[in-house]
Order: sequence, then C-alpha cells, then structure tokens
Amino acid sequence: MPEPISPIPVESIVSRIFLIRGQKVMLDSDLASLFGVPTKRFNEQIKRNHSRFPSDFMFQVTQEEFDSLKSQIATSNAGRGGRRSLPFVFTEHGAIMAATVLSSPLAIEMSIFVVRAFVKLREMLSTHQGVAQKLEELERKLAVHDEAILGLFEAIRQLMEPPMENRKPIGFTPGEE
Repeated sequence: MPEPISPIPVESIVSRIFLIRGQKVMLDSDLASLFGVPTKRFNEQIKRNHSRFPSDFMFQVTQEEFDSLKSQIATSNAGRGGRRSLPFVFTEHGAIMAATVLSSPLAIEMSIFVVRAFVKLREMLSTHQGVAQKLEELERKLAVHDEAILGLFEAIRQLMEPPMENRKPIGFTPGEE
C-alpha cells in the first residue's frame, strides 16, 4: 500500500485558482505540478482523452487572457525555455477529470486537495458576498436616516430664526377694540 503524501495546505492551491471568463480555473502547468507530471505529458494525456473535456471543463486561454495572467504569476520568456503555446485552464470538474485520466495514485490523492481548494474558495466568495450585501443594506438604511436627520436640522433652523417683525402680537393689547 502506498504511503500517503503529506497534505498540501489548501491555501497554496487556492492561490493557483484564477477567474477567467467568469469561471474559477487552474492552469495546466499548476495541475501538472500538483499531479507530479511534466506539463507536456499532462497535456498529451488530456489531448488523448479530449472527449472527456467539454468546454465547461477545460478551454485554452486567449493571448490577451494569458498576458493578464502573466502579470499575476511568474512565467519564463518563450525564448528561454518557457511556454510556446497558450495554456489550457481547467474548471473544478476539469481538474477532477484530469486526475482520472492520469490515474496515478498521486493524481488521485491530489485531486482531493484541488476539490477542497475549490470548495474553500466558493465558501470564501459566498462569505464576501454576504458581507457586501449587509454593507449595501446598511448604506440604504443610513441614506434614509440621513434624510430624516437633515429634515430635523431644517426644522430646528426654522425654529431658531428670529420671528418676523410685521406680525401682530398675540393676545389682548390695551387700546384695541
């Protein structure tokens, strides 16, 4: 029986998840690294099993998307042994499918960590959305309260203004009939 590998901190995998085209994805090179295979071999296996990877599981990034990614991650220059083609990215389901295609014990074990990372990211996003929603509610309440407070200030200012001079005094004054 193979010896279990030491767990990888989920945070280190979460840091490798990017948002592209509105989907949370991982780069082919990051998955290959986690699964313990060279990126070239990883992509060969994916191409051999392309029917298992519909567009909602995996897609190739555009040059513009890749340039945006390069600003977020360290990549080597193409002329110095770096990537010569645009990378593929995998959604959570694509990452799981990739593990089944590779079917090595390490790939299967690492897929569990990848799934946990996607789940943690989903939880973090839902927490942030909840906080954002609460802030929006508070802003709306403050706006209503601000209007009420401004109304009170206006009423106080009107009460503080000196009385008009041309008013007839209230009550009975001698000499009037």
